[in-house]
Amino acid sequence: MSAFGRKTGLGGAAPARPSFGVARPMKAGEMAAAVPSGIPEPSPLPGANDDMGGKHADAMSRLAERVNGVVDGTYQAEGFEASVHKIKEQVLPRLLERVDPEAAATLTKDELSEEFRPIIMEVLAELKVTLNRREQFALEKVLIDELLGFGPLEELLNDPDVSDIMVNGPEQTYIEKKGKLQLAPIRFRDESHLFQIAQRIVNQVGRRVDQTTPLADARLKDGSRVNVIVPPLSLRGTAISIRKFSEKPITLDMLRDFGSMSDKMCTALKIAGACRMNIVISGGTGSGKTTMLNALSKMIDPGERVLTIEDAAELRLQQPHWLPLETRPPNLEGQGAITIGDLVKNALRMRPDRIILGEIRGAECFDLLAAMNTGHDGSMCTLHANSPRECLGRMENMILMGDIKIPKEAISRQIAESVDLIVQVKRLRDGSRRTTNITEVIGMEGDVIVTQELFKFEYLDETDDGKIIGEFRPSGLRPYTLEKARQFGFDQAFLEACL
Repeated sequence: MSAFGRKTGLGGAAPARPSFGVARPMKAGEMAAAVPSGIPEPSPLPGANDDMGGKHADAMSRLAERVNGVVDGTYQAEGFEASVHKIKEQVLPRLLERVDPEAAATLTKDELSEEFRPIIMEVLAELKVTLNRREQFALEKVLIDELLGFGPLEELLNDPDVSDIMVNGPEQTYIEKKGKLQLAPIRFRDESHLFQIAQRIVNQVGRRVDQTTPLADARLKDGSRVNVIVPPLSLRGTAISIRKFSEKPITLDMLRDFGSMSDKMCTALKIAGACRMNIVISGGTGSGKTTMLNALSKMIDPGERVLTIEDAAELRLQQPHWLPLETRPPNLEGQGAITIGDLVKNALRMRPDRIILGEIRGAECFDLLAAMNTGHDGSMCTLHANSPRECLGRMENMILMGDIKIPKEAISRQIAESVDLIVQVKRLRDGSRRTTNITEVIGMEGDVIVTQELFKFEYLDETDDGKIIGEFRPSGLRPYTLEKARQFGFDQAFLEACL
């Protein structure tokens, strides 16, 4: 008898057993022998092996394509477009000789077009170039964009489907359409042409960009965010990154209809915004943090005074009593800079009901937490993080990077007492943007911040065309912030949304 209560074999020795935790693959014969007689062997699912084999072959073929693929990253104009640009290069210098730039700057594009038409015809006659009506219109547009607008960028800025424009030097420009990057059908004349347009963009908002200050943040008139970096920091020439925002204000209902969140999540976020919960929106670059913040702002009571503080003003709140504030970079002597921290401190003297920070990157995080904890409930901000737990860790680190000399436990307690909700947004690999987590900050347990997940997005599968299929699942837990919702009469609706 063995120690396990079984009889040993004929020779008295126990059969060899694999050690615990070691998986030994069974051969086909062993599998058949292992199934006791009388018990039918389970039949494999029809097509299971074929399906797995097909997916494996498809994945390997995609890897092979990527290894062997050759992609040209520059755009070459051809045909009609190339001919118009060639004529433009001949007409533009002569046109500038006949135009007073100061007088031209006072006219609108339509008025300038009317003034330019006879001058353009005169220049074309001098050059002995004959154009048809279509070519004349195209030439007029290109010339006016060059003189009053942002040159080749105007075409992309006017396209509502383009959400991001990334200029990587004069010969390469990429755009984002429906979450996917593609090469744009434009190119600049040379580096000086691109640098001139970059200067025109930043000069509109009183910023500058040159070799002494090679970095600049700016915004366009429509609220689009612009970042410019020039040589010697950019090795391929001037780089311009433009993040466009929808002209039509985005609401939480629209995000729900786009598939960014479920109906219950939408209801929970509406209640969180209306009940003055302190919300941190976390996510990566281009994941939709600013869009979510703009959508949440719709739930703010119109009678509340809201102050927004940003490096480059891009938030467009949907409230009547809203005052945007913007930081200021240092001057040529390195003086006169106004930081986000300075503006947060000043905002506390301006009788705000809510303070909203576009993005926190450093020690100003402590000033915001102080505001949240001193009677300014309903404050919001965004920051870069991969998950709600990492978001809390980043907030702690940002405060520790500053000059504030307080222990880490005190910082963690301040965060736990100030923040109510963390909304995690993410851009998935198919280009879609989803709200992947809504997490409550409950409090402290020892020196650890305790959180509770209310909603989570779970990946399920992927369609043949690469679209990700998933499900928004509520955790079914009673929300800790229910007491705040009760003060505004939304406790029952909030509880039903979370269960």
